[in-house]
Amino acid sequence: MILLFETPAGFALFKVLDEKKLNKVEDLWKEFSSAETARQVVKLKAFSKFENTAEALEAATLLIDSKPSKGLRKFLRAHCSGETLAVADSKLGNIIKDKLKIECVHSQAVMELMRGVRHQMTELISGLGVQDFAPMSLGLSHSLSRYKLKFSADKVDTMIIQAIGLLDDLDKELNTYAMRVREWYGWHFPELTKIVADNIHYAKTVKLMGDRVNAAKLDFSEILSDEVETELKEAAMISMGTEISDLDLVNIKELCDQVLSLSEYRAQLYEYLKNRMNMIAPNLTVLVGELVGARLIAHGGSLLNLSKQPGSTIQILGAEKALFRALKTKHATPKYGLIYHASLVGQAPPKFKGKISRSLAAKTALAIRYDALGDSQDNSLGLENRAKVEARLRNLEGRELGRFSGSAKGKPKIEVYDKDRKKGAGGLITAAKTYNPSADSVLGQMANTAADNGEVPKKRKAEEPTPTEEAVEAPATSKKEKKKKEKKEKKKVDEAETAVPIDGNEHAEEEEAGTKEKKKKKKKKKHSDVDAVAQNGDENVDSIDKEEKKKKKKRKHAEQEESAELPSKTKKKKKKSED
Repeated sequence: MILLFETPAGFALFKVLDEKKLNKVEDLWKEFSSAETARQVVKLKAFSKFENTAEALEAATLLIDSKPSKGLRKFLRAHCSGETLAVADSKLGNIIKDKLKIECVHSQAVMELMRGVRHQMTELISGLGVQDFAPMSLGLSHSLSRYKLKFSADKVDTMIIQAIGLLDDLDKELNTYAMRVREWYGWHFPELTKIVADNIHYAKTVKLMGDRVNAAKLDFSEILSDEVETELKEAAMISMGTEISDLDLVNIKELCDQVLSLSEYRAQLYEYLKNRMNMIAPNLTVLVGELVGARLIAHGGSLLNLSKQPGSTIQILGAEKALFRALKTKHATPKYGLIYHASLVGQAPPKFKGKISRSLAAKTALAIRYDALGDSQDNSLGLENRAKVEARLRNLEGRELGRFSGSAKGKPKIEVYDKDRKKGAGGLITAAKTYNPSADSVLGQMANTAADNGEVPKKRKAEEPTPTEEAVEAPATSKKEKKKKEKKEKKKVDEAETAVPIDGNEHAEEEEAGTKEKKKKKKKKKHSDVDAVAQNGDENVDSIDKEEKKKKKKRKHAEQEESAELPSKTKKKKKKSED
């Protein structure tokens, strides 16, 4: 067995003298306690020295990726034919086995053997002293660190983070400067603020015009449209602004130059950012755009860190404050963060923004992982995922339209007519019965026979209440009926009194006394009837009703007789008075 050992000076091959000692892994470190015992276990067979630092750096970077360099392959072909090779990296051993057809071994015993050789390396390799080994390892480590910083794919996105940060700062500065120009020049020409809305056009107009008196002579066609230009000139003639000195105009124009230069640099920086995003994260750029993608990378720290985040985290990235406030107050959590500014979320109606942001965040997570960890640099995955999200959006909008049109797919649903099926249910109903004309003739025959016999058709009696209901309602109804009868009797008595002349006062008083006695008797009878109803209950209800009917008939006859006697008495009195 041959052991492959890497050093800062080159590659070394050690011949294992006693392979039986590898079976006892726990006691293997004792064999390397001294240089003499170490020489009894392994022996240097060959050594390949690096010619310069560049070759050492190239071999080290390839070994980090588990790949053998050209020099290592030549070295192994020359000295390892027909031998078993012990390596520290299993991936490197698989590649050597595939390409060089050399059997490779990787185990815990091999790792212990490597550890022992590293401990006695200066004694086992002749010509390599401690004073030479330390500077070689330090120089190689520095070179390797610089190479990784220079060519690492993880560190390229730092340019994007810096560019998007600078772009946001430029936007803030531009807005601040533009508002300062408007406020400063507004004292001289306040109407211009409403006429020219764009900040860049406003700065160009102020720089070209200077004093508002010069507006009528100048041509603003390169900056403004014809309608805005005519409005500006008309407003300059009747402006209410104050006069301004030439020194103030010079300072205002210098501020306008600053605004214009910042806007030009911002456009240049945006183009740079756009190109870098298309190179580093093309799939992310296709899905959410350059600015949103760059802000996501800056918020995550790097493209590699962002690729480790799930889709749910990417969805609310940038809304952490709202998320924790919602969790603290037990309210609804936010549905989107920085991803809200993506074009696909903006196209969705407010009702579906949450659903689209969730599906877009899931596809964005896949695109970020493909950009960070994939080998190819095309945007095919991003285009495919964008098409899926757009189809999802159209599906949601179509489903909403389908609710108004009658079905889920946006087309009215046509059902087969079935006369025996109910409209809302699934069960069958019986067929409708045909009209029976004999029913009309039967009714007519009954009416005719009744007319021939001279009989009057009796009216249907009202449904009689149950005895229990009568017992409960009897006292209340009887009281109401008695009150009505008393009122009617009073009216009749009053009418009779008016009909009697003045001479018959004595006879009228006698009649009044008689009526009072009758009323008292009636009240006593009524009270006795009510008490009897309450005592007897359901059995005496029918008998009481019959007695009341008889009493009513008697009262009517008595009243008729009294009304007939009154006119006869008045006639007799008149005859006596005449005699």
